[in-house]
Amino acid sequence: MPHKPFIRTLRAQWLGQQLRALREERGMTLKLVAEHLQRDMSALGRYERADWPIRKGDVIALLDLYGFHHAAERSRLLALAEEVWRTDRWDEDYGDVVDASFIEYPWLEGRAEQVCCFHLTLVPGLLQIREYAEAVIRNAAEPGVTEATINRWVSLRMTRQEVLRRRRPLTISAVIDEAALRRMVGGPEVLRRQLHHLAQAQRLGNVAIRVMPFGVALHQGLDGTFWIFRLPEPYPAVAYVESLGGRLYLESPKAERFVRAFGRLLDSALSESESTKLITSIAEELS
Repeated sequence: MPHKPFIRTLRAQWLGQQLRALREERGMTLKLVAEHLQRDMSALGRYERADWPIRKGDVIALLDLYGFHHAAERSRLLALAEEVWRTDRWDEDYGDVVDASFIEYPWLEGRAEQVCCFHLTLVPGLLQIREYAEAVIRNAAEPGVTEATINRWVSLRMTRQEVLRRRRPLTISAVIDEAALRRMVGGPEVLRRQLHHLAQAQRLGNVAIRVMPFGVALHQGLDGTFWIFRLPEPYPAVAYVESLGGRLYLESPKAERFVRAFGRLLDSALSESESTKLITSIAEELS
């Protein structure tokens, strides 16, 4: 009976990335590691790429070779090695196996070829100007957060936008509700400059912005904002949502529901040219 093919889960991808990072930090090549552990070099490469599920015993051997003895982090990676087959939903509060650092939104953003997103209340972070981003981050910050921390978060958001300008830039396809374009984030002047920034971004070859107008009363995004990360082949798409309850990632096949919903949102939204006209018109109202 043939073996069921291994699905390249987020858990496997994250574990492989962590193992590769540890190897490279030690300045070791795959060939050197394979010789030390008497393993096949191509197999080790497949572990790092998540093409194959890695066994817990091999993870132990690799961590020992890399001299990685941090108890809590080592325990987390070993527990993760037992979970690489799982594709069920998980979030930042996933028991003792992972914490908020198990998966990082910027990590997915950096690996993706395309991000598709629907935004009901705000402009997408990748398309925000600094002043708009600062207003959003200040509003979301818990009481007592220092000015230095807020400034760091704003700088990180701006740095993340570099994925749109890298050698092989990330493609973003965004559907933004008209309400988000009219929400007075940061005041009239900040919003006006934010809208002009969107209109200019629309001219980039890797940015496509569509507006969901007020005239469409019912559509597939009424449940709220969501993101879809389309990763390079053969990795499946990942859906992401966040709320006051935390961050949630959904893998295939559950992500397909979001893929279908986004397709229907595109069918209902204005065209790119119509969207640019509406964005510009709203900006002119603020002048």
